[in-house]
Amino acid sequence: MTTPHPPAGSPQNDPAPASGAGTPATGAGSGRSGYLYRKVALHLADHADQVLKVGEITRAIGAPSSGAVFEALKKMAAAGHATHHRDPHRFQITQAGIDAAGALPPAAPRTRSHGSAGGRQSRPAPVPRPNGTLYHPRRLGRGWDVEELRRLRAQQVPVLLYGPPGTGKTAMVEAAFPDLLTVAGTGDTVVDDFLGSYNPVPGGGYEFVHGPLVTAMRHGRVLLVDDATLIPPRVLAVLYPAMDGRGTVTIPAHGNETVQAVDGFYIVAGHNPGVHGAVLTEALASRFTVHLHVTTDWDLARQLGVPKPVVAAAIDLNADLAAGKTVWAPQLRELLGFVTVRDQLGMSAALANLAGIAPEDARDDVTAALSRHTGTPITALALGKR
Repeated sequence: MTTPHPPAGSPQNDPAPASGAGTPATGAGSGRSGYLYRKVALHLADHADQVLKVGEITRAIGAPSSGAVFEALKKMAAAGHATHHRDPHRFQITQAGIDAAGALPPAAPRTRSHGSAGGRQSRPAPVPRPNGTLYHPRRLGRGWDVEELRRLRAQQVPVLLYGPPGTGKTAMVEAAFPDLLTVAGTGDTVVDDFLGSYNPVPGGGYEFVHGPLVTAMRHGRVLLVDDATLIPPRVLAVLYPAMDGRGTVTIPAHGNETVQAVDGFYIVAGHNPGVHGAVLTEALASRFTVHLHVTTDWDLARQLGVPKPVVAAAIDLNADLAAGKTVWAPQLRELLGFVTVRDQLGMSAALANLAGIAPEDARDDVTAALSRHTGTPITALALGKR
């Protein structure tokens, strides 16, 4: 007869842990100092993209008591190594926790495996971006997107990312390439934004300051051309001699200076097909060997705390967007913003805010979808009376 597990995330229903079970020196039946704490920390590190319930962790690591596991998790949270979500109790490792777990002695096999034709591959840990947030790698080809982008760079295979705003295109590139430089494209972008221009200096006069394209070529860095299809085609043409076999550009404004690309130089571009004014020319498309469609990862949204009904509403709205029935649908960026607002202002305000950030001509569609899936009447967020 199997003993039923207590409700996940309800450690108060577990048997009381033995004396000392909540400390990092917990033996968990092993007699070894810190054994349970290490197992908990390493398990969270191996599932860094997930918010896990206490019961899930207990079963996964084979611990005899979820109460002891809960105590270890609370100590991790107090140390800043995990975030503690309540109602129910759930935990997710932080970057500090990942770093600390990497220094721990092994307590269990540290792989999270997924079946594949070539065997089993472990999920990589989240990758920090320059702003300190974590990027959670996604499957691409035979591996993971961050790894594959780095491999394509080494082989000089240029990539064009496309998809709706907010799906994680820029985040993925930032995670893959710490040496990234970026040109944010608009209809007003000019050649000087790539090559450089003369700037005034204190005391009078001007000096030429090289642009990000030149810097990337000279120092073997990656250049992201974001929203590339908003840039006038005649301006984008400045990239082409740098991307083909020549690997050079000429700077007419600086005495026709010629710049030669060194090893490591790489160009990746992103564009949003649905944005007004976006034009993907044949000249631009043909320069990129790989065209990668980036969409919102709904499973990741759920794992990061977005309620299932809100994710379901977003999925429906994206289906309507693809069918031309609406003009806007929330992506991962907006859904993570929803979680932030919910944690600060509550669920009702978060739902109202998600409806309110929709463009006016899509607001009724967003409100109807959210109301249908959550069972809650929703209006755009607004101030009430005094």
